Amino acid sequence: MSNVILLSLAVMALALCLAFVRLFRGPSLPDRVVALELFSSILVGIIGVVAIATDVPSLLDVAIVMALMAFMAAIGFARFLERGGPRDD
Repeated sequence: MSNVILLSLAVMALALCLAFVRLFRGPSLPDRVVALELFSSILVGIIGVVAIATDVPSLLDVAIVMALMAFMAAIGFARFLERGGPRDD
């Protein structure tokens, strides 16, 4: 079982690094917003795997709160982009 956990953490760490690269190299603001949402989703997955590996159920509460905050941030970014995005006045 520990090999599966280590493999999943390694794959998620690689995905986290790739999402981080996309976050900074994204050609446009919507691409960066999607990368930030992916980044937070991967972090929730990592917290979930760590909760399973360490048998600490309170970490699942942390993952749920993080997922809710990421969702609210995505809604905020979507509303920001819908209203015109950054303006150069």
